[in-house]
Amino acid sequence: MKEEKIALFPGSFDPITKGHESVIRRAVPLFDKLIVAIGINIDKKYFFTVEQRKQWLIEVFKNESKIEVMVYEGLTVDFCKQVNANFLLRGLRTSADFEFERSVGQVNKMMLPSIETLFLLTTPEHTALNSSMVRDIIRNGGDASEFVPQAVGKDLIAFKKSDNTK
Repeated sequence: MKEEKIALFPGSFDPITKGHESVIRRAVPLFDKLIVAIGINIDKKYFFTVEQRKQWLIEVFKNESKIEVMVYEGLTVDFCKQVNANFLLRGLRTSADFEFERSVGQVNKMMLPSIETLFLLTTPEHTALNSSMVRDIIRNGGDASEFVPQAVGKDLIAFKKSDNTK
């Protein structure tokens, strides 16, 4: 029996951007299962709750039967073992992303030799986009809906109207 190709795409998704969505959708055909996992870092302050971020991911990928959304704490390689993921998927926007992700990927490989890290380049229109920029737009009362999936954009408009940014 052929081993199932399971990939893990970890991130904070605070919030998910169109860049994340593009990388994930383009990766789906490569794997039997793709776990989009929200990693919880206790030292990091998040803008949106983990419940909200998980709900957005579920909504964005509701029609993708190969995608499962999960939340985890601790080392990503330990979570890979837990869910039997043999691939780590990462999106690259810039050469700086590559240098950082290469280092992380090499350490992960030393900790879990069976794991392979795969990089997908972002599409050109998403190269400058990241969650920090989106949060900054929201925090300062701007409209970030063009940078996030439609399901998220609708919620951000409601979020802005409720004035949770102050």
